[in-house]
Amino acid sequence: MLRQSPASPLLSLPGAVPAEAPDEGVAAHYGDLFREQRALADGSGFVDLSHRGVVTVTGAERLSWLHLLLTQHVSDLPPGQATEALILSAHGHIEHAVSLVDDGETTWMHTEPGMQEALIAYLESMKFFYRVEVADRTDEIAVVHLPAGSITEAPEHTVVRETPYGRDLFLPRTGLEAFALGFPGGTSRTKSGGGPAIGVLALEALRVEAHRPRLGMETDHRTIPHEVGWIGSAVHLQKGCYRGQETVARVHNLGKPPRRLVFLHLDGSEVHLPPHGTPIRLAADGEEGRQLGFVTTSARHHELGPIALALVKRNVPVDAPLMAGGTAAAQEVVVEP
Repeated sequence: MLRQSPASPLLSLPGAVPAEAPDEGVAAHYGDLFREQRALADGSGFVDLSHRGVVTVTGAERLSWLHLLLTQHVSDLPPGQATEALILSAHGHIEHAVSLVDDGETTWMHTEPGMQEALIAYLESMKFFYRVEVADRTDEIAVVHLPAGSITEAPEHTVVRETPYGRDLFLPRTGLEAFALGFPGGTSRTKSGGGPAIGVLALEALRVEAHRPRLGMETDHRTIPHEVGWIGSAVHLQKGCYRGQETVARVHNLGKPPRRLVFLHLDGSEVHLPPHGTPIRLAADGEEGRQLGFVTTSARHHELGPIALALVKRNVPVDAPLMAGGTAAAQEVVVEP
């Protein structure tokens, strides 16, 4: 069983509705999903991601050591430069996905809720003679996301991971409520330096819109990086020396992945969204047709309506109308067949 992070104190904010798996412990929304999405898309507000696991690595050899374990080139990672990386099995299947930044003394990583213990166990098993220390910081550090375009200033001495999609702040958990209230002395979350609190459903809808995969949602036990579009962003093709590298190189140079990620526009007349795992079939074959894949994440978008990501067999025609369970779906290519 995965160990969950402490429940966020921001669940006590007005209108907070708790999120369901895999995001238990934080708010799904604060009463108005589409307003929250629009605010996030416009660069305002903040998302409480304090349920995510936080791991640090210290020691003079931390980057050269991580370089041997991760799919990303990090041996010369400059302080403050954000990146993402994977840990693969010996067969090239994705086991961990980490979002990381180095501050010049410490490498900071956040990972999926409850996955930090397994990540640490693997890292500890690979220390050998390297002068590194791995620590679980989940109980003391909370991740907060600021969207791209946000003018909110991070509190002093906060580690910041800046990406094209926004900034991730590594805040002390003891300062989370103060941040939501506009730092010490604030009185209203709607007038705070952090802007309005926004639930994870809004962030997930924008993630689906941007075709960005998430471990455990767009992946299963046999997913390889090529299938979900992680080549390039999380996998550096010019480096070797990591577990699973042979599979990555072989598929990139000699073949095609067996499955591919697609973006779906769902029939807006349906009341319910197809949940994770819903079978994908050709519309022409109906609900009794052969399963060709499954829905990975579905969401209601403030402009696009109901949308989803799905993992389908590579040979599914790119122009074929699909069915997600009983819901009609038009596909857009994310990963080329």
